[in-house]
Amino acid sequence: MSRARTGTPYPRTPDGRYFVVRGRLWRLSNPELEPQERERLVHELMTARRAVRSVRDDPEALARVRARVDDAKRALGERGPVWWSDGAPDYNRQLVRDTPYAEWYSALGTDAGRGASEEPPGR
Repeated sequence: MSRARTGTPYPRTPDGRYFVVRGRLWRLSNPELEPQERERLVHELMTARRAVRSVRDDPEALARVRARVDDAKRALGERGPVWWSDGAPDYNRQLVRDTPYAEWYSALGTDAGRGASEEPPGR
């Protein structure tokens, strides 16, 4: 089991494509991104997320800021086209029990549910 950025443990699939929170798969960032580019994109994502809170009462501004969040997540590889090239399907946001990862996840035991009351980091 790997640790997420927040320090809370979330299991990561053996292929490094997803982490699991509350039984749901969330796509990880593209590991092939250069560290400086990843840092820049994460900074943009966090800046846009903070901006979402500040414009909640302005629907037009909110739409623009949410588009910035989406753009950053796509650039990181967390949304949009998958970053792997072996043709495997994307199971992002699906319940792990309904995917080929079900047996792996079940084998993790009760600790796999740790963090069950928390939202996934960066979502």
